[in-house]
Amino acid sequence: MQTLIDIQKKIVPDLLDVLQKRYEILQSIRLSQPIGRRILAQSLGFTERTLRSEVEFLKKQRLIDYKTTGMILTEEGVSVLEELHELMGMIKGIHTMEERLKEQFGLDEVTIVHGDSDQSSWVKKELGKACANSIKQRLLAKNIIAVTGGTTTLEAAEAMTKDFADGKEVVFVPARGGLGEDLLNQANSIVAKMAANTGGKHRLLYAPDQISRETHESILKEPTINEVLQLIKSSTLVLHGVGEAIAMAQRRNTPEEEFQKIKDGKATAEAFGYYFNEAGQIVHRVSTIGLQLDDLVSAHDVIAVAGGASKGKAIRSYLRGAPKMTVLITDEAAAEQLLSESC
Repeated sequence: MQTLIDIQKKIVPDLLDVLQKRYEILQSIRLSQPIGRRILAQSLGFTERTLRSEVEFLKKQRLIDYKTTGMILTEEGVSVLEELHELMGMIKGIHTMEERLKEQFGLDEVTIVHGDSDQSSWVKKELGKACANSIKQRLLAKNIIAVTGGTTTLEAAEAMTKDFADGKEVVFVPARGGLGEDLLNQANSIVAKMAANTGGKHRLLYAPDQISRETHESILKEPTINEVLQLIKSSTLVLHGVGEAIAMAQRRNTPEEEFQKIKDGKATAEAFGYYFNEAGQIVHRVSTIGLQLDDLVSAHDVIAVAGGASKGKAIRSYLRGAPKMTVLITDEAAAEQLLSESC
């Protein structure tokens, strides 16, 4: 099969371009159905004229259908899309990229989804779906799942369903306090949604992410907060994002002196309040409430998720200092950056 694909790339490369375009259309419809043509064209970056001809072709093939509320996939469309998923992975060499990243960073597992989440919103939904599937595969009889905030972990919550736990005991907890931004993207809101979607339990952490040392000691004396913190530190699985250092420092309203320290240290990545340079070394750490980097060692599984070409450098920096049992879930654009920068 791979030989045939290689021949097609050389003889009829435009055929593979058309295949990829129609795959992206079917994928986007599946994730957002029912969806109108104008919104779909905008999300994919197509002109309405280009999209119109493509969806008319797909309708003639009985892969999609038109409803008053928008376009949806037919049963045949769902079946074809599932078959295309594996084929597209072979065409783009996704599996080869996954193996190279596992070897390069000594990771437990790597999952790469198609596309660039910086460019297409449906790619971030695929990242969320991949997170939900990865967690489900790793569930134990009893589970405490710690989750950080962020748009991608929110997509993971959206992708979870009632059959997620499959009879296993699951408690979702926020990995750390809130950053004081959009409530929907806060860890407390995300674990509540995960519990609601799966029928699991959850606990909330009513504390800010970044606090002074004095306040930190005072908060730890609160019985309810201390109880949740002990639960968080007992997590069997951790799902977390990886941030760009400067962007995260700005979001935290970092004091000028600390901000300069982060810049002088040439930090490129942030996770759990730790700032890493390109070599994976910690150049700064803020006092945070919640899970600490050292706590990851006791977790059964750690899943790091981040995507988009813009995140390539940050992901690379974090992975150089990350626990070796880390599972990386990323997209094609970020993976290409990781591999190209290593050459």
